[in-house]
Parts: sequence; C-alpha cells; structure tokens
Amino acid sequence: MDILKKIEMHRHEEEKLKWEGTFREYLEILKEKPLVAQSAHSRVYNMIKDAGVDEVKGQKRYQFFSNQLFGLEEPLERLVEEYFHPAAKRLDVRKRILLLMGPVSGGKSTLVTMLKRGLEAYSHHDNGAVYAIKGCPMHEDPLHLIPHHLRKDFHEEYGIRIEGNLSPLNSMRLEQEYGGRIEDVIIERILFSEDKRTGIGTFSPSDPKSQDIADLTGSIDFSTIAEYGSESDPRAYRFDGELNKANRGMMEFQEMLKCDEKFLWHLLSLTQEGNFKAGRFALISADELIVAHTNETEYRSFISNKKNEALHSRIIVMPIPYNLKVTQEEKIYDKMIRESDVSDVHIAPHTLRVAAMFTILTRLKEPKKGDIDLVKKMRLYDGENVEGYNRADVEELKKEYADEGMSGIDPRYVINRISSTIIRKEITSINALDVLRSLKEGLDQHPSITAELKERYLNYISLARKEYDDIAKKEVQKAFVYSYEESAKTLMDNYLDNVEAYCNKSKLRDPLTGEEINPDEKLMRSIEEQIGISENAKKAFREEILIRISAYARKGKRFDYNSHDRLREAIQKKLFADLKDVVKITTSTKTPDEQQLKKVNEVVARLIDEHGYNSTSANELLRYVGSLLNR
Repeated sequence: MDILKKIEMHRHEEEKLKWEGTFREYLEILKEKPLVAQSAHSRVYNMIKDAGVDEVKGQKRYQFFSNQLFGLEEPLERLVEEYFHPAAKRLDVRKRILLLMGPVSGGKSTLVTMLKRGLEAYSHHDNGAVYAIKGCPMHEDPLHLIPHHLRKDFHEEYGIRIEGNLSPLNSMRLEQEYGGRIEDVIIERILFSEDKRTGIGTFSPSDPKSQDIADLTGSIDFSTIAEYGSESDPRAYRFDGELNKANRGMMEFQEMLKCDEKFLWHLLSLTQEGNFKAGRFALISADELIVAHTNETEYRSFISNKKNEALHSRIIVMPIPYNLKVTQEEKIYDKMIRESDVSDVHIAPHTLRVAAMFTILTRLKEPKKGDIDLVKKMRLYDGENVEGYNRADVEELKKEYADEGMSGIDPRYVINRISSTIIRKEITSINALDVLRSLKEGLDQHPSITAELKERYLNYISLARKEYDDIAKKEVQKAFVYSYEESAKTLMDNYLDNVEAYCNKSKLRDPLTGEEINPDEKLMRSIEEQIGISENAKKAFREEILIRISAYARKGKRFDYNSHDRLREAIQKKLFADLKDVVKITTSTKTPDEQQLKKVNEVVARLIDEHGYNSTSANELLRYVGSLLNR
C-alpha cells in the first residue's frame, strides 16, 4: 500500500472517531462506559497498563516503555506503582507535581515524550476516549455542568465523582446560548494532540524579563474589549495558556527549576486544589498531570532554598538513574544508530557490547565487600551467572548505594565517539578496538572530566579491552572448533565413556588390543580443568553428567554435544588449547601455505555465515587474535 493510501485511510479512521451530541446523549455513553469520565491521572495509568504488563523474577515490566527505554525496569515500576497507580485511585499523590530527576541523557525527556505520544494515541481508543464541551478552549469536562447540589445524587446513580467548577466562559455560554438547559449543551469527542494544543501542553523557561505569565494562564484579548465592554467578561479573554490547553491531559514543565518563581507559584493551587487563577475571574478548574524534569544539581539547589518549601512539599521526586545493565545499554546504542544516517555501516559483533561495558563501569560504584570486583559486579547486574554469587548478593549490592547510576558517562558521549569512528575510518566496517580507541581519545575533549576521573576512566577502558580480548579469543575458538566438529564429537564420546566407567567403577576395553583398561584420568582432568572443575569437585561433576545422560535416555532422547552447556564449553576449550598452535600459525604467518589458507578461509566463512561478521571485520578479528596468542 502506498503512503497516500495510508494517509487517506488514517483520515477516514479519524473521521469515524468524531462524535457530537447533547449532554443528555453523553450521559447515555457514561451509563454504558463510566471509564469515559476518568481523571487525567487515571487515563495515564490505564494507558500504561493496557499496553501490557509482564512479570520477570518478581519485577513488573511495562510493555508501554519496552521499545524506547532500556534497563530502567526498577525506576519505571516505582513510577507506575508509587505515583500513577495511587493517583489513578484519587489518592493524595495526584495532588503532587511529578518531578523526574536524573543525569543528562538518562531517559527523562524520552519518558515524558512517550507519555505525550502515548496519550495522543490512547485518545483514539475506546478506553482512552475523551469528551468535552464543544467550543471550549480548555476542552472542559462535561460533568462540570452538573450543579454542586446534585453531584451527590449523580454519584449514587452513576458511581462517578465530580470534581471542579464550570469555567467562567462555559457558565456564560450555558445561560446565553442554552438558556440554562444543561441537557442541551453540545458535547464532542476530542483527540489529544500536542501540535494542535489539545490536552497536552509544554512550557519551557526563557528569559524571565521577556517571558509573560500569560504563557501559562492565557491573557486578555484587547481587540474585543470595545465589543464586550469589560476585562472581566470571559469572552474578552483568551484561554490559550499552556495550563488551559493541557486540561484533561498532561502538562510538561521543561527544566522546571530554571523557571522564575512567579511561574512556579501558579502550580501550588493547581496541584493542591485542582485550580489556578487567570485574569479577573474566579479560580479556574483544571485536571491535568504535571510532569517536570531536572538534574540533581539543580534539585539540590532548589530544596536548599527555604523560599521553596511550600512548592517542595507538593513535589514527588522520582529518580531516573542511568541504566546499569550492559545488554540494555547495547540496545540503547543500537536504537540510536538505527535512527541515524549511518545505519548501513557494518558494526562488528560485540563492538557495542564492549562500548557498553566501559559505560556501565563508569556508572557503577566500587563494591564495599572486598571479595567482589567491579567487573563481577557488572556481570551480576547484567544477569550473568558468576560462580559463588546468587540473586541475594545482587540485591545486597544494589542496597549499598542509594545514588548508584546517577553519575558516569552518558549514552550521547558514546554515540558521538562511535559516530566519530565511523566518519574518520571512512570504511563500511568498525570494530570494538576502533571504538575503544575513540572513547579514549574523546576523554581529552570532554569538558567535565577531571584529571582524576580521566585516570579512572582509562582504567575502565583497559578493563573493557581485557573483556574484549576474552570475547575475541572465544569467538575465533568457536569458529575453529566448529571446523573440527567431528573431532569435538569424538572427544566428547571418549570423555563420556571414561566418565561412565569411572562412576560405575568398571573398566574400558581397548579398541585395538581388546584388553581391559582403567578410565583415563588424565584425559578427563584435561577437559574438566578447562572450566575450572577442581580435583575435589570432579566426582560430583561426573555424576551430574551421568544423571543427565540417564534422564535423556528415559525420555528416549540421545545425549549429544549440545546437551550440556558446561561440558560443551570444556570440550571447545580443550580442542582450542590443542589447536592453539594451528591458530597462531594460520593467523600470523605472512605467507600461509595452501592448507593454512584453506583453514583461514573456512574460519572466515564461519565467522561471516554464523557469527555476523563481514569479510573486513572477520579478517581483522583473526589478525587481532593471532597477535594476542603470539604475545
């Protein structure tokens, strides 16, 4: 389907959503679906919940955020469960400004943008449908038409609570246009749109001398004063401030704490009482979620000023730290690259992972326990199994520092360095070493990195480089071993025969001489030592293998090379240790013979076909591993 057809279909869909009717007809909709009358906070919560919620290891993961925000599961769960959920239940939390606080490029703006775009889309769905008094610049809730003395009766009949007063403009229109007949007032369905200033507002501070409070609350339309005769006539007022337009939805305060005080005081009554002062009118009711964001330095400065105490008590601070998981950081870089114009450049496998390792190391704090280092901590946070540690240890590590993740290198810096690598290298492929080199060079140009911090970061680059050395050797090891797949299977069968004889205290028969021989302890240990099985642990490991073989046999399955991850790893490492000399020769000799060349080409083909490399990055990897093995 071409784009013009899709545009036409979208237009038809929006036309279908349009609804207009009297207040009497609107009440029929409410009877059928009371959710239509939900508050702004409730709408946001239901929008997030309706997108889907998964539970992984006791932690909730909201699908609403899944494709844009990575590694922030805990802060997002806290945000939804401690703010949006109670606010949706009309608890006092809804009378607070939501302040997202965190380091630069940590995802605060992305989160707010997602909420805004989400609300726009959600207002197109039945569960997120919003109705307003037609012709009202503030998209006022039709239920404000119900007089106060009848609201208790309304609640008993419909089960819906009404909060807020009818605005001055709609009070006048009710009398003049409808003769006080509430049931005849025209109601329409509205669709949220930030661009059209419907239900979503954004306020950004500028020079206090030039910025006017009218940007928030609207202003008098002087061209109509002669017509209406008074500044207190609501028809002579433009209800077009951001607080007016954000009614029924959400209002974003960008860099709220940079705002002049006079702008912030308007938020006091809006948050606590649900209304604000505008022009020469009584307080104007508004139902909106107010979200602001700031960094830690500005927030500390704000709360240290005693003048801000009243506003501070009306703020709920939600820390949004940096992601602390390597695999999630990788996804952030992958997303940023896919959205750029360099998405066609080949990035060798593990390049983004190694960059992510460096970044995460800069954000982690040294463990207080002496038996764990920063690299192990990084692995544990990423969900890897580290021998001697379990999930309880991870939770304990997380409790050591309340502010972990609030400092360190931000994703933008890393992407800038990756971009610089791509542009400078002027070829269609980059690898982990290229990026680590660029990250190192960039430290000199980073304005906020002190000499002491630079030294620490250089150490983290070295740690990331060591991790890459291990990854690179394993990658080549796998490619070489796969070329010797028959050898791997033969070696494993030989090992299993010996293990079975050892566990059953029996003997093996020599295939050549036919005589009975003892299990080959040297062979078994040469394999087990590859994965750190100690002399004391060998018996338990062998018995576990035998139990696994029996379990497979009971199910009618054959125990093979891929049936036990640790045994497969041990076999691969043993073969690679035996092949090390072959690898050294084939990757480092300048004039390889025909046999060596064939082997190199097989490995390069394997790296390209099964591991995601291209010809350039595969050959670079082989050369690098050859140099590592020759050291």
